Amino acid sequence: MREEQRIAAEFARAHELTMDPQVRFLDLSSELGELSKELLKASDYGKQSPVVTEEMEEELGDCIFSLLCLCDSLQLDGENALHIALEKYRKRFAEKGGIGSGR
Repeated sequence: MREEQRIAAEFARAHELTMDPQVRFLDLSSELGELSKELLKASDYGKQSPVVTEEMEEELGDCIFSLLCLCDSLQLDGENALHIALEKYRKRFAEKGGIGSGR
């Protein structure tokens, strides 16, 4: 994923799409909302299992791009963050039988 983060960051810089982390987070939230809308439409608003569409894949790509750009704007390694989360979930699952934090 480091390579993907590098590619996303270079694209953002080349096209003057860099943002402060706060703005990038809002952009990510907006993209998640657009993906949510596509999932709702694809599932007839929860009445059926979603039918995967090209629009869903496109919106998911937008989410991934925004997330990788957020990692870059925060100067965090997205791949390392993923490994930290997976280890946390492994420990919780082993200790509690689930990944929820129980908070």
